[in-house]
Amino acid sequence: MKKLLAVLLSLAITVSCCAFAASASGEVKGEITDYPVIIVPGYSSASLYYGDSLETGEHVWGINMDLITQRLLANIAQIGIGLGAMTLGNAEYIAKVVGEEFAVMFEKMRCNPDGSSAYELKRDYTDGADTNNAVLMERYPDGQYRHEKDIAAEIAEYIGDAKIYNFSSDFRMGSEICAAQLDEYIQTVKRHSGKDKVNLFAVSHGGQVTATYLNLYGWKGDVDNAVMTVPAIGGAGIAYDIGMGKIALDEECLLRFIEHGMRWEEDYDWLVKAQQLGFLDKVFNALVPYFFSVMGYWGSIWDFMPTDKYEQAKAKLLDGEASAELIRKSDRFHYEILPAMGEKFAECIENGMNISIIAGTGNDVVTGLQVNSDGIIPTECATGATCAPLGKRFADGYIQKNPCGGKNKLSPAMDIDASTAYMPDNTWFVDGLYHGMTYWDDYTRVLMMNLLLTDNITDVYSNSDYPQFRYTSNPSSAVYAQFSGCQPGILSGEATSLTVKNICKESRVRIAAVCCDGIELDFKVSPNKVLQPGESIEIPFTGDIPAVSGKAVGITVYYYTNTVTPVGYRTQSYTVENGERVAAQGMLANSAFTAPIDKIIGKNADALLKNLGLKEFVSMVTTIVYYWINTVFAAVK
Repeated sequence: MKKLLAVLLSLAITVSCCAFAASASGEVKGEITDYPVIIVPGYSSASLYYGDSLETGEHVWGINMDLITQRLLANIAQIGIGLGAMTLGNAEYIAKVVGEEFAVMFEKMRCNPDGSSAYELKRDYTDGADTNNAVLMERYPDGQYRHEKDIAAEIAEYIGDAKIYNFSSDFRMGSEICAAQLDEYIQTVKRHSGKDKVNLFAVSHGGQVTATYLNLYGWKGDVDNAVMTVPAIGGAGIAYDIGMGKIALDEECLLRFIEHGMRWEEDYDWLVKAQQLGFLDKVFNALVPYFFSVMGYWGSIWDFMPTDKYEQAKAKLLDGEASAELIRKSDRFHYEILPAMGEKFAECIENGMNISIIAGTGNDVVTGLQVNSDGIIPTECATGATCAPLGKRFADGYIQKNPCGGKNKLSPAMDIDASTAYMPDNTWFVDGLYHGMTYWDDYTRVLMMNLLLTDNITDVYSNSDYPQFRYTSNPSSAVYAQFSGCQPGILSGEATSLTVKNICKESRVRIAAVCCDGIELDFKVSPNKVLQPGESIEIPFTGDIPAVSGKAVGITVYYYTNTVTPVGYRTQSYTVENGERVAAQGMLANSAFTAPIDKIIGKNADALLKNLGLKEFVSMVTTIVYYWINTVFAAVK
C-alpha cells in the first residue's frame, strides 16, 4: 500500500506541474502602464540546442516525448525488472536503470568541473523580435517557446500579446551570467517595442536572475515594475537535499502541494500522515550520482545552495582545484552579490522603480529540509526575512529585530520577522501558498497583476486589500476566516464575530465547529447553514479578548463538504492587538495549537494513532463531538 501510494504521489505531482487549466480573469484597477512585459521564467524553461543553427541543430533540452518514448521502449525489460526490484526494496537497481538513461539522454547538458559547458550549446531565441508573444503564437501555435502561458493570457487581456516577451537564459549557468543575458535581452525588447522601460514578471529561478539583474544593472533605469513571485533569490532547499543525498520526502507536504496545484477541493493530506516513503527516498538518493554527473557542476545549482548550507555542500561535492573557477563565481554570488540585495533594491526603489516580492510560507520543503518554505524555496531565501524553525514560532511578546519606523513586521502566525527582509515594505507573505501556485490563488493572482501592470501599489501599505501578511485563498483550502472589523490575521477588541468564507469553486461547505486555542472564545455555529462557493457567514462569539498585544491565538474551522472527503479543517493564526504589548516570554514557542483530543489522550495513545494514520481523523471527529456536547450543555444551563 505504501509503495503504491508513493508511485501515485510521484505521478500526480508530475501531472500537477503541466496540466493546469485556465483561471478567471483578474481585477486590475487603475491606469495600465504603457511598458512591455518580459516574462523571466522558472528553472529549466529555456530550450537549448547543439549545432550550427536552430534548424539543423540537435535539441538537447526540453520534454521530447518522442525521445523519451523511444528510450522507454528500448529499455522496457530493464525498467520492468527495476520496478519489480523496487517493490522488494532494491532501490539501487531502478536508480541504476533510470540514472544511466538520464546521463545518456542529457549528456550534452553536462558541465565541466570548472562550471564551463562541456558542449557548446546555444539558446533557441535571444532577441525580443523573435520572442514576442504575438510572433511566437503565429509561428508556433502549439505554444512552443512561450512561458507561463496562463498568466501571459491574462496579461494579454490588458496589454495585448504584442507587448509580452519571453526571456530565456542558459539556466545551467550561475545567476550572474543569466543576469547579463537578461540585460542584453532587455535592450533588444526596448528596441523592438520602442519603449524606454520594461516591466519584469519573474518566477522562481527567474526571481533569482531578476534580483541579480537589479543588483548589478538596476542603475541603468530600464525597469518600471519588477514582480518576483516565489523567487529563489537566496537559494532553494531542494538543491541542498538532492545534492547532499538527504532526500526524505514529506508525504503530507507533497500531497498538499498536489492538492493546491490541481485545486482539488477534496482534502486527502490528513489521510497519509502515517505513510513513510523511505523506499522512494532511497531511490531518489541513489539517483544523485547520476544526476550529479550531468548537473553537478552547473553554476545555477551552486547559486541555489542556501548560504548556511553552501560551505558544507562545497566541501563534500567540489574539488577545490578542479572546480576553482566554479567556486570563485558562486562565492561571489553568496558573499558579495546576495548580501547587497537589500541595499541595491533600496537604490532601485529610490530611483523610481517599483520592486515587489510575493512569497509562500508555512510549508516544509517537500524533499525534507525542515525549514519554513513554499514547499521548494525557503521563505528566508526568497525574502531575507528571519523565520522561526519549522514547528516553532516566536514567543508572545517577541520584539522584531529592526524597528522599521514602528511598523509591525511580525506575521500573524508569529513565525516570520519581516523587519530583516531585503525589502521590508515591498514583500508580501502568503501563508500556505505553494511554489508556482501564485496564479491559482485569487488573492495573489490579482495582487500580482496589479503590481505588474500599474503603478498604484508601491508598498504593502498602499492598499488595505493587500496586506503584508495573509493566508492563501487557494480553493483546496476550502475555507478562509477573518475577524470582523480587523485586518487579516489580527484580532482586536473591535471584533464581535468571525467571517468564514467558502473559497471553493464548486463544493458546498457547512461549518461543523469553530475552536479557539490561546484564549477563551466560544463560537456559535449554525449547523444548518450551507455555504455555496464564494458565500460567507458571520459567526458570533462570546468571551473576553485580552487587553494586550503580541499574543498568538489559533482558530480552527471544522467543516463538511459534498466531496469524497466530507470532513476537513483549517487552522489560521491571529495576533491579538488590543492593548499594551505583553512581556517577552523567551524566544520561541511551539507553533502547533492543541485540539481537545490532545488534552484527553496520553503520549502512548497519541503515538499509536499517528502510527496508524488515524490521528487527524480521530482528532477532527472528537473535536466536532466535543464542540457540540459543550454547546448543548451551555444551552441547557
